[in-house]
This record gives sequence, C-alpha cells and structure tokens, in this order.
Amino acid sequence: MTGANSGLGFETAPALARSGACVVLACRDRARGGDALARIRGEVPDGDIRVDPLDLADLASVRKFASGFSAAHAGLDLLVNNAGVMAIPRRETADGFEMQFGTNHLGHFALTGLLLDRLLARPGARVVTVSSTAARMGRIRFDDLQGSRHYGKWTAYGQSNLSNQLFALELDRRATELGMDLVSVAAHPGYAATNLQTVGPRMSGSGIAERLNGLSNTVFAQPAAAGALPSLYGATAPEVRGGQYFGPDRLFGQQGHPKPVPFVRTAMDSGTARRLWEVSEELTGVRFGAFDSDG
Repeated sequence: MTGANSGLGFETAPALARSGACVVLACRDRARGGDALARIRGEVPDGDIRVDPLDLADLASVRKFASGFSAAHAGLDLLVNNAGVMAIPRRETADGFEMQFGTNHLGHFALTGLLLDRLLARPGARVVTVSSTAARMGRIRFDDLQGSRHYGKWTAYGQSNLSNQLFALELDRRATELGMDLVSVAAHPGYAATNLQTVGPRMSGSGIAERLNGLSNTVFAQPAAAGALPSLYGATAPEVRGGQYFGPDRLFGQQGHPKPVPFVRTAMDSGTARRLWEVSEELTGVRFGAFDSDG
C-alpha cells in the first residue's frame, strides 16, 4: 500500500493486517513510516507489517522498491495505489514531471507495471487505484500534460485523478482481453478529513486557507477511517468485479458507506485511456510486458 503513513492509507493498513494480510507500508518518509508502523502495531500487535521506502515522485525509487519487493516475495495479492498530492503549487518530480501527474498517476502506473508479474502469480490478485470526485473537472491535456505552459493547481489535480480512473479501467480491459485473473478497480473516499486539504495551502504560504481547510475538515468531512471504506471494499469484498468504481453512498457521494458508483463520463473513453497508457509507458520507460502480444 502506498501512502500508508497517514490519512486513508493509515486507516486501510491496520484493517488489512487484522484480517491476517502481510502488509507492506510503502512510504516516502522513512521516519514517518516507522512512526505509522509503531502505531499500527499498537492496534494490531500480532500483525505481519513492515515498512519499505518508496517515493512515487522518483522513478529510481519506484524501481528500487519493486526490485526489493520482487526479490522478497513470490507473489502479490493486493496493490493499493493510494498515495497522492492535491492542489499544490507547481513542482516537478525527480524525473521532471509535474508533481501531481507524476506522483498520482505516473508513479503508480510504473509501480503497477513493475509488480505485474508478482500480481499475476496470485489468482484473483487485485489492484485498487484511489481517485477522487475531482476527476469530474479533469481533462487529459496531451498537448501540455506537465502543465509547463499553463498550470492550474486544481486542473492539474483533476487531470491526475481522471488519469487514475482511465488507468484502472484500461488495466482491467487489457487483463480481461488476455483472460488474466487480475481484478482492477478504482475507489474514492468522498470528503474525508486527511492532510491533503492542508498541504497545498501550506506550500503556497496561505495560512488563512490552511486554517479554513482544517476547520472544514473538522466540521464537514467524514473521518479518514470512513473515507478508507471504499478502498477496503474494493480490496476485500468477494462480490467485487474488475472495472468497478466504489465511493460513499450519501450526500452526493461525499459521505457514507461504500457502494458501486459510476465512473466519470470522460473516464469511459477507451481511446483516451489507450493513448494515456502508451504515453505513460514512454514517459516512465515501464512496459507491462505480460500484456504485449509477444509477452
């Protein structure tokens, strides 16, 4: 699980550990990951949990993590692509990608591709990719994917979340066409109280916006534990099928219990999904070899 040291990931990890899963907390910050591990072990003292460093904004880190995981584990039953950044000032990843597109989409795309053989080694393995309702305002700007000409923090965030949905559906399509026993779904938390809402204003130096977002989290948002339920449902419910999307059932999808929800209309465009996949392979240098005709 990526981004397991806080927010949705921190709530998802102990729930999986309680069910007997061996959980790997893939965290960018080793110290915060260690702190999360200690807290989770306090809740699940007998849990099989470990921390491995992974920075999705650095493809070298992604490759190192995937290589280490593959060397230590013969298979992977569940990959939760959860980590993300939201509405931050324009920054670039170690590889020169716009930070939100590079972290939220390209990092997870590369990670999934590098772990594909381990996923296929387990019957019924699942990939859960976390998106958000911000995908509704997303558009894949193939002429300016990195926002180098025109950057808006919310349009970039929307693009990255639409990319998450396009990726989840295209992964399912490709696995299904080849008869592979792999389930790819997406989930969104609704409006859940996490640190995502305050990091962007803090990076922008807007103390007022940071405080207002923190207040909104307290007054209007559901707890992070509730926001993690759609991901957990997609990860564990026996009735889940590939190509589904899960989110809260109340308040226009912002709060409540998880249920199947429709993808945004633009995520259903298979042509855009296919093109995004091909561009993502070119940008990351990661190919899903098992999906190639000669694979």
